[in-house]
Amino acid sequence: MTMRTLTPPDTELIVTGRPASRRTRQLRKASEAYAFLSPTLILLFVLMIVPIVMVIGYSFQDNVITNRNPEFVGADNYVTVLTDPGFWKATGNTLFFTLTSVAAHLVLGLTFTMLLNSRLIGAVPRAIFRGLYVLPWLFTVAVIAVLWRMLLAPNGIVNFLASTDIEWLASPQLALGTVTFINIWAGYPFFMVSLLAGLQGIPSDLYEAATVDGASPAQRFWNVTIPQLRPIIVSLVLLDLIWTSQQFALIWLTTGGGPIDVTEMLSTYTYKLAFATYDFSLASTSAVLVLAMSMILAVLYVRHQKARD
Repeated sequence: MTMRTLTPPDTELIVTGRPASRRTRQLRKASEAYAFLSPTLILLFVLMIVPIVMVIGYSFQDNVITNRNPEFVGADNYVTVLTDPGFWKATGNTLFFTLTSVAAHLVLGLTFTMLLNSRLIGAVPRAIFRGLYVLPWLFTVAVIAVLWRMLLAPNGIVNFLASTDIEWLASPQLALGTVTFINIWAGYPFFMVSLLAGLQGIPSDLYEAATVDGASPAQRFWNVTIPQLRPIIVSLVLLDLIWTSQQFALIWLTTGGGPIDVTEMLSTYTYKLAFATYDFSLASTSAVLVLAMSMILAVLYVRHQKARD
């Protein structure tokens, strides 16, 4: 005599006297999943959705928070921000800062990845170099800002070694390039680590087949390595574009957007509207515009991830 294990439909049949429909079982599973997710969903709603809706609402009113009875002004705030030369200067600085940083992150990250994956370097030197290369990623933004402010000070070690007295962070001609260099130094390890993981996952058979076909090292790089890493590269570039375009702490702690706004970014421009001039409606408008730009990149990233899957 054999005993049969009761399945969930059989159990429900005993309890209710009738089998559960397939739709009922699917709804029950979905409700259980959402029950587990509910704490996170509530936090996202309270900490993200509600503030975003409030900021969008503020952007259509006159000066909120400091005005007890704000009035609806329609698109006037958007016209004011979009016709402000300071906004477009901050936009140009942000584009230069972001595009230069992302391009340098990709080039440096891929270069160091190829070096660390090379068979010409032994295991011990590879471990040492890997630790040195990833070191900038271990520092917080505050530490990076303080460190480079000390190094680039008029009496800092950089000017001492170069026998100059250049004001790297205070020069209108050099400040933007200097903060961009600092951001490049701080961000390339993210590309390096991610690309190294992807590079080590490429099957060696592909390289062996290319070698048998007579491909040179450069041809193997362009025809095997790059195509295999392309999905990772696209994902990294889109993520880095989103993160770098919203960089605030590094700029604020090094130059504060100066001198004379040459390092003003959209993030610092929005912050100054809110907490320097206390015009929270214009600050909300600027924040909504930045959000719209970021959402475009986020949609591209999500579409790319779905295409990969």
